[in-house]
Amino acid sequence: MTDLTKAALRKHLRALRKAHVDALPNNLRALMFHRPPAPLLARIPAEAVIGLYQAGPFEAPAAAYARFFRDAGHTIALPHFAARDAGMTFRHHTDPYAQDDLEVGPFGILQPSADAEALVPDVLFVPLVGFTADGARLGQGGGHYDRWLAEQRPALAVGLAWDAQACETLPTEPHDVPLDAVVTPTRIYGSL
Repeated sequence: MTDLTKAALRKHLRALRKAHVDALPNNLRALMFHRPPAPLLARIPAEAVIGLYQAGPFEAPAAAYARFFRDAGHTIALPHFAARDAGMTFRHHTDPYAQDDLEVGPFGILQPSADAEALVPDVLFVPLVGFTADGARLGQGGGHYDRWLAEQRPALAVGLAWDAQACETLPTEPHDVPLDAVVTPTRIYGSL
């Protein structure tokens, strides 16, 4: 698979991810990613700001994690883009239940409003298209997370993924920032 260009690899992995998610019964899908695994929770300080994301239709869902961490007393931050060509920042997400504090951003994804408090996550959960057991990540292709991780490296960067997104190898470049761990419904990859 590493002989494919990154664009072709993304297309292939997105198709695998979609097929995987489509094959899951709705009641089973709702139970996955409901609560972070204990080894991960053991690494998260009580006062940590938790960065999460609004999942697309076939991405590993992060909404239950937002509710879990909010109920545990953590501050939740979501990505915010002022414009399509702007860098990614994080802003306070105050209501992971009703999501009343979110608005549609320039990429068509819900995000906190521009007047929400700017935050820097201590722990960041990252969406992905593909990953390897050693933490290499293939994202959507915009480089937003790699740039943010290179500039603001959090104490812990964790990918959320379906098992079908695991790859033996991925093409990487010097600007690609590896993750500390990746959590799937069946296991934890990396060093927790």
